[in-house]
Amino acid sequence: MGTVASAHVLTARAVPGAALSARIADAQAAALDELQELDALFSPFRPDSQISLLRDGAPAPGALDPRILEVSAACERLASASAGRFDARRQGWFDPTGYVKGWAVERAARRHLAPLLAEDGVVAAGLSAGGDMQLFTAPGADWTWTVGIADPLHRGELRAQVAVRTSGTAERGAHIIDPRSGLPVADAPTATVIAERLSDADAWATVAVVAGFDDLTWLRGAPDTSGMLISPDGRVRRWAHGVEIADAVRWGL
Repeated sequence: MGTVASAHVLTARAVPGAALSARIADAQAAALDELQELDALFSPFRPDSQISLLRDGAPAPGALDPRILEVSAACERLASASAGRFDARRQGWFDPTGYVKGWAVERAARRHLAPLLAEDGVVAAGLSAGGDMQLFTAPGADWTWTVGIADPLHRGELRAQVAVRTSGTAERGAHIIDPRSGLPVADAPTATVIAERLSDADAWATVAVVAGFDDLTWLRGAPDTSGMLISPDGRVRRWAHGVEIADAVRWGL
């Protein structure tokens, strides 16, 4: 995935008991190990991955890992829902890099970290990789994640913060190809999308960048998302649950 991943678990006590500490350490290690496994399966930059072998004409479709078929089906649905702004087959072969990192983080987090919420003393848990985050809060816990949105114009500074309880965020910026033209997106905005499932947030963030700052018509296909776009010149657009939020300053309020 070419990025750094981290697994976080918040407990009610600063130093949990030995048994819970061991359970947490095992879950964190398992989540990070699964990300490594999925990277080895899906990376188009590794010649021995199944994605690369598929691109080069092997293996046969019947020999594919079922997780590749799962991701392929999801990418087909997103291509249709986004009116072609997202397309994992734009180059004539299957490259799910615009979807699979978020999907992998969500999958590993749900399998290994989410079960920790049933442990007495665990308040919250989350998995992050390269700006993609799947976050969980234990039922009844008085905890809210505060996620910072980086300012693309001022390195190291935040443009906004958002309170998240059980959702994920994804950031996308440069190096995204418009599948309709095959060219890099010019004047690409920075997109942050929040959704119930990180895999959806990751893909819709890509769609938002491809559509551009001035086009939010794609929201009709993603009514359950919220987020923010920042243009290269610093302008901001926000939406919640598929509806754009007007800026009070813009209207002189």
